[in-house]
Amino acid sequence: MTNPRKNSGAFGGILYFAVFLCLTGYFVFAAVQGDFGHLRRIQLEAEEADLTLQLAELRLERSVIENKTHRLSDQFLDLDLLDEQARKRLGLARIDDVIIR
Repeated sequence: MTNPRKNSGAFGGILYFAVFLCLTGYFVFAAVQGDFGHLRRIQLEAEEADLTLQLAELRLERSVIENKTHRLSDQFLDLDLLDEQARKRLGLARIDDVIIR
């Protein structure tokens, strides 16, 4: 006769191993693909690099605008820049200018 306890012990070990394997698989998947996983971190680092580059471009554009604003202010008036902006924005021209369209 076979002992029923020996068969249930083997089945319990297999069940324990299967549960352990499923939990390990779940946690490995979460560590790689999850919201705080490795792939998400790589994606966030790439996005951070793009935003850092965009921030540098915006700072450069801002400094150019600040320079033009200062040159057109009441304390420091650049007549050449004022003439250029009037021609560009308002469509003004001198009498002796030749306009090519």
